Amino acid sequence: MSTKKIDPQDKNLKTLFQDFYRVPDYQREYVWGETNPKGEGGEEVDQFLNDIYAEYENATAHDAPEYFIGTIVVCRAQDEVFDLIDGQQRTTTAFLTLCAIRDALNDLGAVVPDELKSQIAASDINWQGQSQDRLRLDLQYEDAGSVLEIYAAGNAAQSKRDGTRSIRNIGNAYETVREFLRTTLADDPEQIRRFYGYLTNKVKIIRIETPSLAMALKIFETINDRGVGLDAMDLLKNLLFMHAKGDQFSKLKTTWKSLTDAIYQAGEKPLRFLRYYMLATYNLDGKLREDGIYDWFQKNATATGHEREPLVFASRLLEAAKAYGNFAKGLNVNGEVEAGIGNTQLAGGKSIKQHFVLLMAGRHLPDAKFSKLANELEKTMFTWLITGTPGKEYERRIIEAAHILREIKASDIDAFESFLNKHLVAERASLSKEFDQALKNLSTRNVRGYRLRYLLAKVTQYVDLTAYGTSESRGRLADYTLGGNDIEHILADKAEPEARQEFGTQADDQEVIQSLGNLLLIEKSINRSISNGRYSGKVLAYAQSKFLLTRCQADTTNAQVGVADKITSTVQSLKCWPSWNATAVEERQAFITELAQLVFDVPAPPVRIPTESTTEGQFP
Repeated sequence: MSTKKIDPQDKNLKTLFQDFYRVPDYQREYVWGETNPKGEGGEEVDQFLNDIYAEYENATAHDAPEYFIGTIVVCRAQDEVFDLIDGQQRTTTAFLTLCAIRDALNDLGAVVPDELKSQIAASDINWQGQSQDRLRLDLQYEDAGSVLEIYAAGNAAQSKRDGTRSIRNIGNAYETVREFLRTTLADDPEQIRRFYGYLTNKVKIIRIETPSLAMALKIFETINDRGVGLDAMDLLKNLLFMHAKGDQFSKLKTTWKSLTDAIYQAGEKPLRFLRYYMLATYNLDGKLREDGIYDWFQKNATATGHEREPLVFASRLLEAAKAYGNFAKGLNVNGEVEAGIGNTQLAGGKSIKQHFVLLMAGRHLPDAKFSKLANELEKTMFTWLITGTPGKEYERRIIEAAHILREIKASDIDAFESFLNKHLVAERASLSKEFDQALKNLSTRNVRGYRLRYLLAKVTQYVDLTAYGTSESRGRLADYTLGGNDIEHILADKAEPEARQEFGTQADDQEVIQSLGNLLLIEKSINRSISNGRYSGKVLAYAQSKFLLTRCQADTTNAQVGVADKITSTVQSLKCWPSWNATAVEERQAFITELAQLVFDVPAPPVRIPTESTTEGQFP
């Protein structure tokens, strides 16, 4: 063919696998069949087979409909092997399907067609007349190891399933095909042979052959543009390789693999990471959608430098991905425990990560400043969450703050403090009324269980830290939120008759029973002993708790130590309730609200009617 010609060819799988292919080492690994750490995903191979089978079922005794599975882009190398630039996932899956069909027929004692064997591996004679055996498909990226050779040789039982991502995914894909043959085709040799005939004769693919690697990458970009085919992360990778020099390919390949591994280990979707990175790094607003990421990169090469220095750009992405992965584990940039980040996960759940935009924008800060940022961000995130601030709204504010924070020099203390006051402290103050109302109306019915546990843990921890000071255990919020502690209903949901009688009116009112004021944090071992009994009996057990707030629920005298010591002054600032009724529940809810305002540094809303000043219930 002409060296300048782009040659699209209509092929079925039979003719496709009469040639030899290799996936270059700079390509991404095989990802079909992959599940994330939550067990989600992995349905691509099933879909591939079921779609083909749906057309296969429409076959008659005389003819069958063709089924098109897509396009691949190749470039013929000097050794006459085609480098597979686009289409690795479906080509590898088709190759594994042929291996699985051969193995199924062998296991059933049926004859394996010679044509099928040659579609998996064959001898090739080069121009010097030398013969060599080779696979029709060769995966050259390091992550694959020699796993494809094992399946091609019919030794699936010897394959290790605990290796790299590609090894696991290829193993999952192969087993999915074998399961399909067992269930859909009932492990019937005749049905399997008939399906094989349809697969290789009627399943079609367009193979676009290009005269050069650069042209192949350009075709790849064009085919997959605007989200058709691959996502923006894959297209961005291709864009970097298009502009990289040949001697950079190996380093760029290694960097990109480290990048994708870091994102995978964080349990994150690549496009969400990429979007958050962009929002933290460039002057973009929250309107940027994942399907617009690639278009933005194409139009902003000057700002990003990805065309001028693709390797440098990829390295910056990798550095951000490592930091992002640390944030997902509750760690700082250096991989050290960062309480503010971990605590925010306890408050918001692991799915809420908008605040990572601000953390990435501030990852250049010294450790002490970064810790302060994380702590202030924790308080602000909880304020947004508990007041019902819409996600889009607080994301917008985070993005605006990130644009300012990334420009603050690490050494500029005044600018940093000013930033915190303007964008986080002032933000909480602006929501003081909503925060007060939310806390005073909070109950198990209107807040998620993990967020309620977080709140009770924070106020309980705050009282302990105020009285006793910091310690390794008291400094870890997880020691308060973990399963060794219970959320106790002071008046039990199913209280015993004498407990309801002692409580008085509204003892059966679920609004009262489920309200925040009727809840406290207590050790599981103590909670088991008090059951659903009377308050006058429960308080004897509360007094045994290591949590000062719980211990002083009914009486503070047994917790005082001296006259002016820190513990005693803290205890004297606590409110207690010797008896328990609906009025006490309301009073305690107001007190917990006051504690929360101290914990999260949210000022109490101004009151219109002046009240007499009092020192009762005020913390030192």
